[in-house]
Amino acid sequence: MIKNTLTGLLALACLPLAKAETANHAPHDPRIPALIPYPQQVELQVGLERNQSSALRLDQSTRLCFTIPPTPRLSAASARFRERLVRQQDIQLDAATDCSTLTDDSALTRLVLTVENTADDHDETTLAALDTKRESYHLRIKADGVQVSAKNEPGLLHGLQTLSQLIGISDSKPGYSELPALKILDYPRFRWRGLMLDSARHFFSVDTIKRQLDGMAASKLNVFHWHLTDDQGWRLESKAYPRLHETAPGGDYYSREQVREIVRYARDRGIVVVPEIDMPGHASAIAHAYPELISAPGPYPPEDRWGVHKPLLNPADPAVYEFAEKILAEVADLFPFEYVHIGGDEVDPAQWLNNPQIREYMNQHQLTDSRALHNDFNHRLAEILAPHGRKMIGWDEILHPGLAPSAAVQSWRGPDALGDIARAGHFGILSTGFYLDQPQYAGYHYRNNILPRPTDVTAPRAGAQWQTWAFSAPRKRGSAVSGHFTLIKPETGPARGVMVFAGKRPQPLNNVSQIGPYTTFSLDTWMGPLTARLQLQKNTLEGEFLVGNAPYHPSGHLLASSANEDTAPTFTDADTPLTSAQADRILGGEVALWSEMVTEQNIDVKLWPRAFAVAERLWSNGELRNEDFLYRRLHTISDWTQTATGLQHRQQQSAALEQLFPDPLLPQARELAAVLEPAHYYHRHHEKSANETYSRRDPLDRLADSLPAESVALGPLRLFAGQSKLPGNEITDETHPALESSLMQLWKSHRAASTILQSRNTVPAEVTSIAKLAQQQSELAFLVVERYLDTTPFSPTEEVALRNRLQPLKGIHHEMILPAVPALERLLDHLQHSSADRSNTGSGTGSKSAARAIPQGKEHEHD
Repeated sequence: MIKNTLTGLLALACLPLAKAETANHAPHDPRIPALIPYPQQVELQVGLERNQSSALRLDQSTRLCFTIPPTPRLSAASARFRERLVRQQDIQLDAATDCSTLTDDSALTRLVLTVENTADDHDETTLAALDTKRESYHLRIKADGVQVSAKNEPGLLHGLQTLSQLIGISDSKPGYSELPALKILDYPRFRWRGLMLDSARHFFSVDTIKRQLDGMAASKLNVFHWHLTDDQGWRLESKAYPRLHETAPGGDYYSREQVREIVRYARDRGIVVVPEIDMPGHASAIAHAYPELISAPGPYPPEDRWGVHKPLLNPADPAVYEFAEKILAEVADLFPFEYVHIGGDEVDPAQWLNNPQIREYMNQHQLTDSRALHNDFNHRLAEILAPHGRKMIGWDEILHPGLAPSAAVQSWRGPDALGDIARAGHFGILSTGFYLDQPQYAGYHYRNNILPRPTDVTAPRAGAQWQTWAFSAPRKRGSAVSGHFTLIKPETGPARGVMVFAGKRPQPLNNVSQIGPYTTFSLDTWMGPLTARLQLQKNTLEGEFLVGNAPYHPSGHLLASSANEDTAPTFTDADTPLTSAQADRILGGEVALWSEMVTEQNIDVKLWPRAFAVAERLWSNGELRNEDFLYRRLHTISDWTQTATGLQHRQQQSAALEQLFPDPLLPQARELAAVLEPAHYYHRHHEKSANETYSRRDPLDRLADSLPAESVALGPLRLFAGQSKLPGNEITDETHPALESSLMQLWKSHRAASTILQSRNTVPAEVTSIAKLAQQQSELAFLVVERYLDTTPFSPTEEVALRNRLQPLKGIHHEMILPAVPALERLLDHLQHSSADRSNTGSGTGSKSAARAIPQGKEHEHD
């Protein structure tokens, strides 16, 4: 039971508020409605105050007009805007007309749309058409109307999206407030802003894809990368090789007319479509339909398991190139954009190397290894594409010396690999850090750097103390995460560190500190945000890497230290900064949504509104990085997308809960779900690999499948714990109501769990289990937070008992996480181990905590 719940909330509400400025404060005027992506320049009109009448109010009398005759695409865009306005504010405008036909009525409010140049908009099939200048627009709001102007059609499409966001939505019509008088000048930072959708593993209907395209347009993404073939299915109709689509799982594939329909739908919204047809690997679907094309003899059954599989096209067989020619000719006929994605990733060369015909082919063509053979195959594909006016994109693995100069490369290995692509003279696209099939906090995606940045990985200077520790963290699927890190305590200044994962380049550690017996640090990795909480004793390392929101448990040992070594470690980061010309070759990035755990029923939950965070990283100024500012807007935009664009992230979650809970328990189901998260990164994949079939046969109708990536309600508690150093003086006028809201939601979830447990026979067993754990999460939250805010540590006996209660709540439960638990553990660590630092420093700065990041004493030296 929660004791004194209301008393605790009232006590929190009565705490004094500090007037300190929050770190990295966003200079945002509250009169400007929530916008994502945030424009490059927003200017409120000088001298206008909040209540002045010079702001604008649209109503039924507002006239929508074009200054020049609109193209069919612009007419359709204006019609969609009018339809949205009805849904958003119940305002019905007349169809757009010619501005010159309107009478000069000073009382008439006008919404004027201007495009300077439509002459070049007939051909958007080339990369050159993805030009940031063509996507720029101006938007101005004055008391007498709105003007949206652009040089080209794509810019006007973007301007209308921004205006729609500015108008917002009203929960109780009429409830429309005035638009502020302002000027916006806007254009994208990167010209390639994509969304990759995997329709091969799980199939998505045409209507579902159209809905995602509407979301893309709303977030100003402009490239739809459509993954149509993979081991688990070929989803594109083929006249030349019909068994490919005839054997598609469930008989689901896209007809040629459906493809053309989607391409048209995308173009109307300023989006180009790039198909992905995987060759030579990810070829199990080809192997099942046409085993004679594969490098090892068949037959091959249909593949429904996830992961990387063996079948490869046979590069020594002329029939394979005939296959590629006919398939790519069909693709070129359906998709007008000049780039075709050929995959090219995760090629297991075993079939090639075990095939005598292929080994002879390699000898004849002087191909020394499988990488050279792969490059030879890619070169042949580029030659096949060229007569069709097409160029090739592939994943990282296609980057070999001699790759066709026109080829572009998409990186799933990170900004470092992207730098290698640009230095090799190819166009590059980043997807690492933007994998939205991985549940992650939106802030992680938002922090992702597209352009490679110089890193501070300098060696320890003379007089610094340092230790280098090796570690290995086992995973339930795949190889262990391993490497080493060095902790450095300079003679002056804060502690720092450097991490070197196996096969990766060095990167600096953040927030290196010592909290009692725990060495802590954080960094963003390809797996997600990693927070370390380690015990470094004698020569041994043990503890926890929190990856996303779920733990790995590394072990390791001391490699070297300043106490025993004369030579300090050095860190090699041999890459020179990109030149301006090389940086220009980085086109942008893409959201990636692989569909092992994504279906028609939860796709919107997985994508939205998180994709807006990625969209802003690709569109807005690179210096705009304030995560608090992002989250404040993201909730508003989530509401807007549901009403204005028809995205279904909330409806899909509600529908999923309705399948798990009886109607009387649905209010409690929502309260419980609000304090849970799905396990982040690929932890759920690893759980299914260990405990289920890791295939399409695994059901995706569990409570974990209904959850958005992060608990919005508990975000303030997580942020509070992450920023806190020592108890006291952290509660500000901004954190106070947010923290209170997290505690209130925990209280509500406890009540909800109690009600659910009273009807346990009506819900799945895992719901009962997680409800019991959620109750304990709530009880411990009030206990820890109250003591933390009072700066009253627990007695040793109490602490042991409390940690024994926390321990079984940590980790993964039915593929879900109790997200308050890591935050509570961090607050408890600070509460119990900060008194010495407070007496030494006389303040809550935590400087001593950082200074002790190197564990002290002979027990940490070599024996």
